Amino acid sequence: MARQNKRNPNGAGTITKRADGRYQAAVYVPQPDGTRARKYAYGKTWAECDEKRRALLDKAAQGIAVPTRSDKLVTWLPYWLENVVKPRRKRTTYAKYETHVRRYLVPMLGTKRLESLSVADVRRFLVQLERKTSSATAKESHRVLRTALTAACREELITRNVATLVEPPSVTAREISPWTLDETLDFLTAARTDPLYAAFVLAIALGLRRGEIVGLRWENVDLDRREIRVRTQRQRVRGEIYEDDPKGRRRKQTLPLPAICVPPLRWQRMRQAAQRAQAGTEWAESGHVFTTRTGRPIEPRNLYRSFTRVAANAKLRVVRLHDARHGTATLLTAAGVAPRVVMEILGHSQIAVTMNVYTHVVQDTQREAVSHVDRLLRRRPVRE
Repeated sequence: MARQNKRNPNGAGTITKRADGRYQAAVYVPQPDGTRARKYAYGKTWAECDEKRRALLDKAAQGIAVPTRSDKLVTWLPYWLENVVKPRRKRTTYAKYETHVRRYLVPMLGTKRLESLSVADVRRFLVQLERKTSSATAKESHRVLRTALTAACREELITRNVATLVEPPSVTAREISPWTLDETLDFLTAARTDPLYAAFVLAIALGLRRGEIVGLRWENVDLDRREIRVRTQRQRVRGEIYEDDPKGRRRKQTLPLPAICVPPLRWQRMRQAAQRAQAGTEWAESGHVFTTRTGRPIEPRNLYRSFTRVAANAKLRVVRLHDARHGTATLLTAAGVAPRVVMEILGHSQIAVTMNVYTHVVQDTQREAVSHVDRLLRRRPVRE
C-alpha cells in the first residue's frame, strides 16, 4: 500500500484530518481580484481529499480564479446581465432578463450564494412566484435563472446548475384564432385607402413582423424582379428606438414578392416622392419604405395602432398585428404549401416553431380534408 505523504512541498497545500473523521485540504489559489487566498476542500478519505487538492493546484497553475466563497445572487445576476447578456444578446432579450432579475430573482433569491443555492430553494421560489404572478411568469423566471447559472458553471464558479434539476411550471398555450380568408379579404378592402396599406399587405402576404416592416428600406426591395430582403428590424425598448438584425433566418433571406404586394409598394413609392417634394428642406431622407410626412421612419407602435383602427372601423375582430403571421401560416398550410417552405417564408429558426405554434388550419380546411377521406372510403360499395 502506498505510503501517504504527511507533508506536501511548499505551495502544494496541506491535508489534515478533522475531528469528525473527514480530511481537509488547504491550498492557496488566485482570486478574481488578482489576490491569493486559502481554499478548502473536503473528503471522506485521504485519497479523495488529495484528488481535490490536485484539482485546485491545476486550476491555480493555469491561472484560473477559484473564489474561496461564491458571490450572492444579488451580486452575480447584475454582473451576468452587464457582462454576458448585454454584449451578446439582443436588447429586447436583455430588457426581458433584466426585468425578471430586478422584480423576482434578486428580491426572492438574492441573499443565496451560488454555491449554496439548492434544488429546494429553486422549487420554493417557483411555487411562490407562480402564486404571486402567473405560471408563465414563473416559467420565464426559471429560464432566466437557468441561463444565469449556466454562465456561472462556464466560469467555474459552481459545479452544477441546480435550476436544470427543477421542472418549470406548465403553461397553457394561448389559443390563437387568426382571421379567416373572408375576414382577411374584408380587412384588405377596408385598408385600401389607408397610408399604410402596403405595410398591411406585407404583413398578411409574407408574414413580416412589425419591426421588420418599419425597418424595411427601399434598397432591399426590387419591384422589377419581385424580390425583397429583410436586413433590419426597428424596435423601441424602454423609450429608446434602434435598429437591429432581424430574428431567426431573416438576415440571410431573399424572399419572392407576391404579385399582390407590387402595386401597393409602387403606390407607396410615388406617394413618398410627392411627400418629399412637398416637404422640401424639411425632408429627412432615411431610405425607409414607410415614413412620416418629413421622411422619418414611422414608430413601430403606430403601425399597430393603424392596423387595429382599420379592423375596428371595418367591424372585424380586432387581432394583434403579429397574428397576421399566424394567418399567413394558416393560409399557406391550407394552400398545401410544405411546412419547410412555410418555415422559410416566416423566417423561423426551427421547424418545430412552425409546426407547433403557427400552423392553425381553419375549420373549413379541416372539413375539406375530412370530406376527401369520406370520398375515398365510399369509392367501393359495402358488400352485404
